[in-house]
Amino acid sequence: MKQYVIDQLREQDTEALENHLRRQCGPPALDRVYWVALDPEYFTPVQAAHEDCHPLFFALQVKPGAFAGEFLVRTHQRVRCDCMDYATKAQRNWLIDLMDNIVRQLGIPV
Repeated sequence: MKQYVIDQLREQDTEALENHLRRQCGPPALDRVYWVALDPEYFTPVQAAHEDCHPLFFALQVKPGAFAGEFLVRTHQRVRCDCMDYATKAQRNWLIDLMDNIVRQLGIPV
């Protein structure tokens, strides 16, 4: 899986991340995995046309000592669909910026 990882985090940093993600994204879908909706402004034409698949998501995971974001754009509506794909450059940058901003907002040193 392609992903962006911020590692070497302290235990209190991962706790702060989980608290923040619970407030912003709701409870984890799986063990420490949170779904963050991709801003529709960044949808590809195929993704925009698949309205039945919206919203589209990235998976964020908090692991011991690490915060990871997968570069796979997913939907909760189907297991497979043409709108599910690895992130475009713009989508990838959006996710990296989002994660970096969360870390910065929480005052986590990296």
